[in-house]
Amino acid sequence: MNNASMPRPRNFMDTHLLHILRTLLTEQSVSRAAVRLGLSQPALSNALRKLRDISGDPILVRSKNGMVPTERGLELLAHANDALAAIDRITSPPQIFDPGTTRRVFHLGAPDYLDAMFLPNIAAILRHEAPCSRFIIHTIHAEHDYTSALENGTLDVVIGNWLQPPPQMHLSRLFDDEVVCMVGSQNPIAHRPLTLQQYLQLPHLAPYPYVSERQSFIDGCLAARGLQRNIQMTIPYFGQVAGMLLRTDLIFTTGRQFARHYARYLPITLLPSPFEFPPMRFYLLWHRRSHGSPEAAWLRQCINRVAAMLQASQADARQGTEPSGTCIARPHAPSK
Repeated sequence: MNNASMPRPRNFMDTHLLHILRTLLTEQSVSRAAVRLGLSQPALSNALRKLRDISGDPILVRSKNGMVPTERGLELLAHANDALAAIDRITSPPQIFDPGTTRRVFHLGAPDYLDAMFLPNIAAILRHEAPCSRFIIHTIHAEHDYTSALENGTLDVVIGNWLQPPPQMHLSRLFDDEVVCMVGSQNPIAHRPLTLQQYLQLPHLAPYPYVSERQSFIDGCLAARGLQRNIQMTIPYFGQVAGMLLRTDLIFTTGRQFARHYARYLPITLLPSPFEFPPMRFYLLWHRRSHGSPEAAWLRQCINRVAAMLQASQADARQGTEPSGTCIARPHAPSK
């Protein structure tokens, strides 16, 4: 076999050699490159020999006006510039995130249970503090593989309530919501105390995604005590709940935050639950791939601010000091 046709062994190229290569090709002189790099001329000559051995090309050749780069040398200069720029990006600290100028697309997964209050307040903050960004909300349900979406970056964060949150994710606790019952004010049960036996026998409305393959928070808590409610109708979206209750004798079990929003504007009555459900606990989930991202961290901070604000509103409502009207987030001033 001809030695010229044999593949050359891959030699080690470090950052120091890349700097020397770029300087030699830029200065087109060993002596000038040595002065610029603060090295001796023999050291630069040795480095040039090593670079010639690695590349299999003279890189610089003599001409009547001095040394000039070969065609391969000019190609190597472009590669060296690209490589050193990439190394600078890798080794430099991340740029300070400015929400006021970012064009980042934020992806949030959440059940539409949160559409009434929580998500609009997050949207208000993003529109005020990050007006150039885009905000995309993805509805999650029992069949949605949100863990894979967080792992591959399709989603930045997920909000939800689980009896047992996924253990492999980063999580923070957002808020607790008291479980109550919703009925249309025309429903006879709206005007009398509700017993546990009546509650279990009444016709229940339930969201479809949470009864298809696995139990919802409500049904899981009941099942743990050997109880089962009478689900007579299922719907795919929480936004359909109020309309269904106003035209039927159905009862809906949910969090106070959701129920209170509709009771403000519609003839909806809230009833204490005769079963002692634990609070519906909502969590914010994210994957370790985005844990250190300044943009994703800022989004999580916005979500936590809304959670704290709505929790304070819940406390005011329990104390009878809640202001009238819809609760709107007060966005902070944009970061400078």
